Amino acid sequence: MCSNDRKNQTNPLLKIEDLHVSYGKIAALKGVSFDVYKGEIVSVLGANGAGKTTTLNAITGAIPIESGKVVFKGNEINGTPAYKITRQGIVHVPEGRRIFPGLTVAENLRVASYTYESKNKKLFNERLDYVLTLFPRLKERYTQLGGTLSGGEQQMLAISRAIITGGDILLLDEPSMGLAPIIVREIFDIIVKISKSGQTIMLVEQNASMAMEISNYCYVLETGNMAFEGEPEVLKNNADIESAYLG
Repeated sequence: MCSNDRKNQTNPLLKIEDLHVSYGKIAALKGVSFDVYKGEIVSVLGANGAGKTTTLNAITGAIPIESGKVVFKGNEINGTPAYKITRQGIVHVPEGRRIFPGLTVAENLRVASYTYESKNKKLFNERLDYVLTLFPRLKERYTQLGGTLSGGEQQMLAISRAIITGGDILLLDEPSMGLAPIIVREIFDIIVKISKSGQTIMLVEQNASMAMEISNYCYVLETGNMAFEGEPEVLKNNADIESAYLG
């Protein structure tokens, strides 16, 4: 994907500075720093255990930060409760989808608007129309229970919920996990379409080749450290990076 103008942007939308996170005595992140600029798709790549999901969970307040800073729209948000971080504009689609299996597609989507729907029904209807246009399969299954959907449809529902919640940056954790290649391609095409609407996206992925195909900029984690960073073309053309980290 073509690079955006990150060099011409002075203030990142999201800035991570020297982030340390530990699980007991095990250091999961060891001084990770990176930037995400408005309008980008930024991928964080790496093997299992590299610290990718931990990074997202630290940003969203799901786990405590030992030291370092998370700066969003110029404001440090360390220690902010997770629900307030969502309201400030960081929306997380976690690994494993985590939809409500006992609720219908319609109910899952309505729950996502809990912070504003009673005050702004028009905004909810606009976002609902948008996601049902993006994912026509969800429209077909609108009254079906979430737990009866296929894995790909559940991922579509999880992304749709995040869009309906609304935010400045969308964090996607392993959206390709457990899906057939043809469905992965469909999901990634939709991610590009969402990005073209102006949505900033931070993508955590093990499918490095697919992630690099759609990203403006990539970071590569190795056992809690930032090993490399650069535009996708640069990383793909580095044989050492390709063989050691990207597979």
